[in-house]
Amino acid sequence: MSTRSLNKVQLIGNLTRDPELKYTPAGTGVCTFGLATNREWTDSSGQKQEGAEFHRIVAWGKLGEICSQLMSKGRKVYVEGRLQTRAWKSQDGADRQVTEVVIDEMILLDAPKGDREGGYETHYSSDDAVSPIADVTAAEEVFNPDAEEKTSKTKKEDKSEEVDEIPF
Repeated sequence: MSTRSLNKVQLIGNLTRDPELKYTPAGTGVCTFGLATNREWTDSSGQKQEGAEFHRIVAWGKLGEICSQLMSKGRKVYVEGRLQTRAWKSQDGADRQVTEVVIDEMILLDAPKGDREGGYETHYSSDDAVSPIADVTAAEEVFNPDAEEKTSKTKKEDKSEEVDEIPF
């Protein structure tokens, strides 16, 4: 019997750049963008300190397409998802690694530019049954700037079964 674990990330921050939408060879949309989160604290000498963390966010399928259409640099957003670390070898043979937040929920927390009315909040979630890493090769082609040109091979789409209930 395996033990339970939890991989969940919730962030509220501002986009550091406009979202970038690409498509895998299988036609699945994938959107990436940067998110900055800030924090303040008082150090041991009583001085107020500020810091920022920068996160790479990935949204797949319909949610990715929505993110690319509605979001822009500077917008405040809530995202929820999971951490994922990927590793690959670059063209020069160096080992590369990146940790990303793969989201399945997104809520816009501010009004679009030019809209001065407050209270703007829109919630989006991924309803797609597409596995985010259905085709690892395809994902590396999208995200890995060091990846070599791949010959045109037939890519297999993920045919994984949906699990309605988890037997715990």
